[in-house]
Amino acid sequence: MASQNNHTRVGLIGLGVMGKNLGLNLTDNQIQVVGFDTDPNKIDLFVEQEQRERQRASARAFASSSLTDLLAQLPSPRTVFLSVPAGQPVDAVCEQLIVAGIGPEDVVIDTGNSLWTDSNTREAHYRSHFLFFSTAVSGGEVGARFGPSLMASGDASAWPRLEPILHAIAAKVEPSTGLAIERQEPGNPVTEGEPCAAYIGPSGSGHFVKMVHNGIEYADMQLICEAYHFMRVALGLTPAQISQVFSEWNQTELNSYLMEISADVLAQADPETGLPLVDIILDKAGQKGTGLWTAVHSLQAGAPATVIAQAVYARSQSAQKQQRVQAAQLLCGPADGALPAFEVESALQQLHDALYCAKICAYAQGFELMQMAASDNSWPLNFAEIAKIWRAGCIIRARFLQSITDAYQRDAELPNLLFDGFFGDTLVARQAHWRQAVIAGIRTGVPMPCMSSALSYFDAFRSETLPANLLQAQRDFFGAHTFQRVDKDPAHSFHLQWSQPQRTLIQTK
Repeated sequence: MASQNNHTRVGLIGLGVMGKNLGLNLTDNQIQVVGFDTDPNKIDLFVEQEQRERQRASARAFASSSLTDLLAQLPSPRTVFLSVPAGQPVDAVCEQLIVAGIGPEDVVIDTGNSLWTDSNTREAHYRSHFLFFSTAVSGGEVGARFGPSLMASGDASAWPRLEPILHAIAAKVEPSTGLAIERQEPGNPVTEGEPCAAYIGPSGSGHFVKMVHNGIEYADMQLICEAYHFMRVALGLTPAQISQVFSEWNQTELNSYLMEISADVLAQADPETGLPLVDIILDKAGQKGTGLWTAVHSLQAGAPATVIAQAVYARSQSAQKQQRVQAAQLLCGPADGALPAFEVESALQQLHDALYCAKICAYAQGFELMQMAASDNSWPLNFAEIAKIWRAGCIIRARFLQSITDAYQRDAELPNLLFDGFFGDTLVARQAHWRQAVIAGIRTGVPMPCMSSALSYFDAFRSETLPANLLQAQRDFFGAHTFQRVDKDPAHSFHLQWSQPQRTLIQTK
């Protein structure tokens, strides 16, 4: 793959943490990079680091003094990567590139966490000036440096030019197992295996898929935190003990990057006090907005992404630290907030299965959200391919994603992940443990918003009849919103004249 890129030269605008690491990844893969940043020091640091790490005679990192200079150093048609903050900064750079002389055959690739609708707007707006393309990047700074998961979208005519570059710098997996091939050695990139990069579809689709990825990431992280919290409060385990449990779980179907780093975090002592570092960190979670975007879109689209939404709410509630401190002095929970010692082993097994089941539901909700967006926007999303490129490089990379890949390869039209025999049978077989874990959380007063929300989602999903019949009657009573009947054609609507002495049923449609 790398040999195809011997003479490739691209531009890179924005040399912060992500941009610089992406640039070094490109140079490792025999791609020359002309870098620019409004801070000259960042340009110098990029070029100097490439020189230090270089195991070769010829340089692959070059400085530019302006956007005009950057364009002048690139062969036509030009390829320019943007690594700038989402929102107005992207448009500001695009406008400056127009002034600098970018041409209609040139490609500008946004690699930031842009809102997908912004990508749609930009492609239409800049079409007469250049090809606007987007490549969502997942994996943080380490992923950017040694192999991220890449979700590309935009004008399909640009993909053949970008495919060899993005496949070269992407994370790789072993084809037969789906396990990541990892090597974090500057100058020695992973070139073997399947690349975790794909053309997702038309403009906006790549950033939409990345948005959903981040929503699932919120849910996955919160679920692990709920398991940790339960073990800490209800089982009385220390961070070091929980670290050991997570390490053991990471050898099961719960194997994932997030489980791995959680075990590492919980084993870490604070360098200043010697106490567990997790006990020194203030329990107020931050967020950058992509999880919120996913939750908001799910509400707008009518997609029940309840686990993702609850993960966002959990971060919001964590931010209410002062109120929680006050409430802890005023509001009492269960008299006994811990389980007896003889229940610990069984509780851990129940919690393991509950975490796995809830995780399945979170992913099912995320993929259903993507399916609805694909239908609404006429995007030809390949869900097996999406699961495949998440197997390495991204934050939610996990062994579990191979099972999702297999599910969509068995049935590309699968309406919901829970309809797949493997996942459906898993939830049915393990639901008893899942229920016991949630009950234990309620009994001991340990909040489990995502784990319990996932269980409610599962129960609602498998219910042939829900109480929305009463809800529709309520709506018709106070607002004449009408209802459909189980014994009539669903195309017909009815209203009962509730305020009349003689309550008459009328057909309204």
